[in-house]
Amino acid sequence: MNNRYYKVDEWKVIEEGFNPEMQEASESLFSLGNGRMGQRANFEEAYSGKTFQGNYIAGVYYPDKTRVGWWKNGYPEYFAKVLNAPNWIGINIEIDGESLDLAKCKLKDFTRELNMKQGFLLRKFTAILSGGKEIKVVAKRFLSIANDEMGAIHYSISSVNFSGNLSFTPYLDGDVKNKDSNYNEIFWDILNLKAENGYACLHSKTKKSGFEVCLSMNYSIEKNGSPTEFSSEIIQSDKLVGNKINLQISENDTVSIKKYVSVLNSMNHSTKKLIQNGKSIVEEAKERGFNNLFEDHASLWDTKWAHSDIIIKGDDAAQQGIRFNIFHLNQTYTGQDERLNIGPKGFTGEKYGGSTYWDTEAFLIPFYLSTAPQEVSRNLLIYRHKHLQKAIENGKKLGFHSGAALYPMVTMNGEECHNEWEITFEEIHRNGAIAFAIFNYIRYTNDKAYLAEYGLEVLIAISRFWRQRVNWSDVKGKYVMLGVTGPNEYENNVNNNWYSNKMAVWTLEYSMDALNYVMDEHPADYARIVDETKFNYEKEIKEWKDIVESMYFPYSDNLKVFLQQDGYLDKDQMKVSELKESDKPLNQNWSWDRILRSPFIKQADVLQGIYTFEEEFDLETIKRNYDYYEPRTVHESSLSPCIHSILASKIGYKDQSYNFYLRTSRLDIDDYNHEVDEGLHITSMGGTWMSVVYGFGGLRIVDHFLHLNPSVPEKWESLSFRIVFRENTLKIKILNSSVEVINESGPDMLFLIRGKEYRVNKGEVEMYSLGVAQGR
Repeated sequence: MNNRYYKVDEWKVIEEGFNPEMQEASESLFSLGNGRMGQRANFEEAYSGKTFQGNYIAGVYYPDKTRVGWWKNGYPEYFAKVLNAPNWIGINIEIDGESLDLAKCKLKDFTRELNMKQGFLLRKFTAILSGGKEIKVVAKRFLSIANDEMGAIHYSISSVNFSGNLSFTPYLDGDVKNKDSNYNEIFWDILNLKAENGYACLHSKTKKSGFEVCLSMNYSIEKNGSPTEFSSEIIQSDKLVGNKINLQISENDTVSIKKYVSVLNSMNHSTKKLIQNGKSIVEEAKERGFNNLFEDHASLWDTKWAHSDIIIKGDDAAQQGIRFNIFHLNQTYTGQDERLNIGPKGFTGEKYGGSTYWDTEAFLIPFYLSTAPQEVSRNLLIYRHKHLQKAIENGKKLGFHSGAALYPMVTMNGEECHNEWEITFEEIHRNGAIAFAIFNYIRYTNDKAYLAEYGLEVLIAISRFWRQRVNWSDVKGKYVMLGVTGPNEYENNVNNNWYSNKMAVWTLEYSMDALNYVMDEHPADYARIVDETKFNYEKEIKEWKDIVESMYFPYSDNLKVFLQQDGYLDKDQMKVSELKESDKPLNQNWSWDRILRSPFIKQADVLQGIYTFEEEFDLETIKRNYDYYEPRTVHESSLSPCIHSILASKIGYKDQSYNFYLRTSRLDIDDYNHEVDEGLHITSMGGTWMSVVYGFGGLRIVDHFLHLNPSVPEKWESLSFRIVFRENTLKIKILNSSVEVINESGPDMLFLIRGKEYRVNKGEVEMYSLGVAQGR
């Protein structure tokens, strides 16, 4: 894109100059998180301009009563809002009684930087106040990944040309609202406020859901680099508590405050000990000091980057894009708590409720499989197993029985909380994504024991759902699936969505294989599971096999492509190239009726299935379907470009593959969808990683072997990435005509490059020639 607002840099996102119109967008882009909580890049000091304040705590939500015009049986009772939690970053500044407010004062030399390498936010500017008084401000903050219940801020002020009074007011504020609240509701009750010289705490509780959160703070003051004594005034109101410190500042003096805050919640602490434990954390933090805490934090970021970095030489925009995506993936989910998952906006906004979607299984697990310890992706699967009984209850609400599970489209605790009928009732392909994630995890890790411990119970319940969801059609002489919505949400209530039918049949086949494996290899677990699920092997297997052998899949003999659903060819077959620019995006310019009657596809649907089961299709089949559906796809879902990038790379469409990669990797930095102010597209960031590693790197796992079939963009000098595969850690560097593989840890290993088998021994570096590309 031209006219990029943010500077291109390999390791940073940089804003030079302050534009109030971009403030909410920047607050999203420069957000910080540590897996336990996250904070938008709001200013510490007072700001009267337009802002979207946001501090979010993983797992803490509010069950907002579902409001619909008319109720349908099976509707969820509530929508789970991820709550904007009490504000911990506040530090009001006054110079001779005048409040520092960037919406009111003159500014120069403003810069804001997100340092992705070390995980911190840095802001610098000079403010010109009344009477021409100038101050230089430097503010640095981070959310510690070494201690994921604390954050720290170093805020310094230098006098350029005056002497006078300076006051800092560090505070904690419980007077917060959600931007997405329906009627300006207040979601928090304040239980306790405490303050003393150098310390304050705010103890609050969510309405309805009853989560308790305690913020504690203390701080130190320095003048010209040395600690200085101070006394403070206690500041307290109904919902705010803090200290006010008055100091004298002279020309060329620098005065700073280092604020340490703990954010504890009742998911991890006894409610009776929240205040005590919070105070202990900030006391220890203050004793260790800002620099030492930051070094601990930065050291862990070094480790994360050592395992997950992707290095692109020769293309700074592409490099910045992939690192921005990896950075937010790493700071959104750490895998340490199996109760947690990843919402579409992560910790950067409130849209979609911040809850779990099928995005996790389809787009995020591949990243964590390859870049993190095995237990991280395992915990994402266990999360779904923990919700199995809720999924069975959800199935019962919709009329299913005998232990059939329909996992929710949107959830915080296993209950469905999405209130659009065409999604809640119809977008059932999510069940298939959850089943496939079990297969994908075992294919990658070879952790077959997972089936006996957790996976088989989930597969049986999902397969029972598919068995009941299909019906026999006398007209077609086949099983059919009616009234569904596929991944393309610009089609609702369709019959025989090809992708949904494919996922159903595949799940039944895989579940039968899993049953036989557990029966043979883990007989005690098999007996337990059969008893707990009341599984009737002879009867249920017979029914499943019958569906597998007789499922209907819409297909065009004339076009030789899989049809997205019955009747798709009845539509006026326009292409996106025929749309006027004023029509785009369709979801903002067309009526829903017009969208539903059009041929336009929101995101990969048939192509999502071809990507998922790529090994079943020859290259010509993939190419025909891509050539048919891509020109009809408007990519108005953030999850769409990555799948198209991978498939375009597969069939040799290098320019398309690269352009789709840029779109997915820079979706938020360049604000393609004009909505970054609402938060980032966290779950699609997993797709960005897939675009590089699965697309340009051509990485696949087939029959227990790692395969590479690289095809990097011509402008790239090289592409390097590191992956964990079972016992091995490999560093792979792809050049135009060769591949370098380093077996950094693990045993000697066989793998394939463009179908040819190679060996790399433990600790060795091997270089392999790519020769002349023969297609992929």
